[in-house]
Amino acid sequence: MISIDTVREFLGWCTVINIGILLIATIFIAFARGTITTIHSKLFKLNDADLSQAYFQFLGQYKLAIYVFNLVPYIVLRIMM
Repeated sequence: MISIDTVREFLGWCTVINIGILLIATIFIAFARGTITTIHSKLFKLNDADLSQAYFQFLGQYKLAIYVFNLVPYIVLRIMM
């Protein structure tokens, strides 16, 4: 049986790793936008406006998923113990 401490530690590390991935994605989108836009526009046949919206939507949904599935359960387990 897995203890609550193990689950809490797991969720904590998941949160740290996912926030790191979010920061790396944000940095790439902010500073290497031209290269990324060129690659994605060729791959998916989208214009710059659609890609900007897709990047913004991706970052927002990923951040929300981190909050809902990692951070909030971690905080709840911290409060419980």
